This record gives sequence, structure tokens and C-alpha cells, in this order.
Amino acid sequence: MTKFVLNGRPVEVDNTPDEMLLLIIRDTLNLKGTKYGCGAAMCGACTVHVEGEAMFSCQMSLADVEGLEVTTIEGLSEDGTHPLQKAWVAGQVPQCGYCQSGQIMRAAALLSENPTPSREEIVDHMSSNLCRCGTYNRIFKAVELAAKEL
Repeated sequence: MTKFVLNGRPVEVDNTPDEMLLLIIRDTLNLKGTKYGCGAAMCGACTVHVEGEAMFSCQMSLADVEGLEVTTIEGLSEDGTHPLQKAWVAGQVPQCGYCQSGQIMRAAALLSENPTPSREEIVDHMSSNLCRCGTYNRIFKAVELAAKEL
């Protein structure tokens, strides 16, 4: 059994320690907000927070998070009222929506370490997550809006 904290609650799973964290989150713990994109740490759709740091869950094993705190998009806020989630809606950011949970989690990590980032800092920080629809300008504006609300 591997124990860790997921979205503020202790969990225990009986999967093999080398199993991909992303699959544990989606298939074992049935939280579908974290997406499987590329599986190679190139798109960011699987971004979660581990001990508050944005990480690609497709590149982490269950053993990597033993005893640690993991937060998924579902743990950002239970009712969608986190300033980033509200800014995403207000800015009509998503088109297909597939990358959005990873984008929001990446942005949340930025705002937790830098609550007043410049546009350049936002662009730089968000560059590791891809949006195939190309809504980058809306993403950057939503991060700026959320920063004003925090």
C-alpha cells in the first residue's frame, strides 16, 4: 500500500509503485480532470501540484509521491470558485478544453509563488504547457485577471 495526500485527503492505493501517477489519479482514484496528453512531458495536460510545485504526472510514479501532498484540478476548489477558474470562464479561454486543467494548475503554481507576475513572467512560466487550439492570449489574460483577484 502506498499512502499520500490527494486534494487534502489521505489516500491509500494498492497499485505497483512504478505505475504512472497520472494513471493512478485517473483510473484508480477516478479523478478525470487531469488529462493524458502525450505521456512524454511535452504537453502539460497532466499537470498537478506535488507539494505545491507544478509537475507532469505522466513522468511521476506512485512511489515518487509516497507521503507527499498531491493536488489535482478537482482539489483547486470544490465548486469552481478559485480565481483562476472564474477568470477562465470570464475570459472564455477554452476551445476544445483538453489542456485547460493542466493550464490552470500551471498558472496556480505561478500565482502561489508570484502573486503579481508581469506578462513576460506569465508567458515564460506557461510555456511548458501546450494549447493545440492556440488560445494563449486568452490564457495569459485570464492569469492576469486572476492575479488581480488574489
